[in-house]
Amino acid sequence: MPTERVSMSKIREVLRLRWQLKLTVREVARGVSVSVGVAQKIASRASGAELTWDAVEQLDDVVLEERLYGRATVPGDDRPRPDPVYIHRELRRTGVTLELLHLEYLEQHPNGRKRSRR
Repeated sequence: MPTERVSMSKIREVLRLRWQLKLTVREVARGVSVSVGVAQKIASRASGAELTWDAVEQLDDVVLEERLYGRATVPGDDRPRPDPVYIHRELRRTGVTLELLHLEYLEQHPNGRKRSRR
């Protein structure tokens, strides 16, 4: 599971301390209460996006986040879902296994849902 992203106020503070006050990454991390790796990653993302402190001050939070992390994508999962009622009813029959039902489902829907790794 991905970790939670740092708030935009902390990102702005990291960039301000790093670029405007010229503090080291360790000093910035200590001042903003983030890890050294997080502070370094924020600064490198901003440099990679060719941002300056003057530009960061002018951008609102949404635009800054897009520049640093790209546009948020909403996963559109349009694959057909297996029918749980059908599965439950079929599992009562002798010789029917979940694996067999899954293989039948994949025959009908080749791009269907695969098994999870759990």
